[in-house]
Amino acid sequence: MEKVALITGGSRGIGAAVARRLREDGCQVVLGYEKSQAQAEELARELGGTALQADVSHPAQVRAMVDSVLEKFCQLDILVCAAGVAWQGLTQDMTWEDYRRVMGVDLDGTFFCCQAVLPQMIRQRSGRIVTLSSMWGQVGGSCEAAYSAAKGGVIALTKALSKEVAPSGLTVNCVSPGVIDTDMVRPLGAETLADLAEETPLGRLGTPEDVAACVSFLCSPAGAFLTGQVIAPNGGLVM
Repeated sequence: MEKVALITGGSRGIGAAVARRLREDGCQVVLGYEKSQAQAEELARELGGTALQADVSHPAQVRAMVDSVLEKFCQLDILVCAAGVAWQGLTQDMTWEDYRRVMGVDLDGTFFCCQAVLPQMIRQRSGRIVTLSSMWGQVGGSCEAAYSAAKGGVIALTKALSKEVAPSGLTVNCVSPGVIDTDMVRPLGAETLADLAEETPLGRLGTPEDVAACVSFLCSPAGAFLTGQVIAPNGGLVM
């Protein structure tokens, strides 16, 4: 029987790469998206999957998304929390609205998605949850205080939840990427990105596929004895 995977932020970037990789692994994929409807639906057609709209910062929308998955498939085996937003600038200049958006999507959204899938996964006594943090969640990034705090919270949530649900047969792990060549980092500019690639010991930026490979491993039989762990595909930028 095919496993069913829900990937939030699944319309582009890391989320889309994860969706493609999990489909290659034999999963039915459901792409959660907020605004990128055309991209999500196009990718869903490509993969023979499903696209569902939800703002993950709103728990009622998250519950409705998960209910839709269960109504269609009657199971949910994998959750990948790839929805995320960033904000860069001086902390003193950040508005309350910008702060709430970062925390709401990156941290609250991860919590709400995990919370929504737990009843089904616990009934099944099986499930894989993979959260997405960032190297800034591990070490902090200048001019990204709120983002760093949110992503650090994701790591703490992952570790705590893994202990809570392990007796029910669930694993909860975190992938914490370095600088990945996506739409989120391109506003930094070509010169800054070139500098970051030079600073990375492996001499390049990461790709969404590098991250997707780690997610695939954690969701595969090979990852069955890993839980509460942080895997960091960052090219050696943070050790």
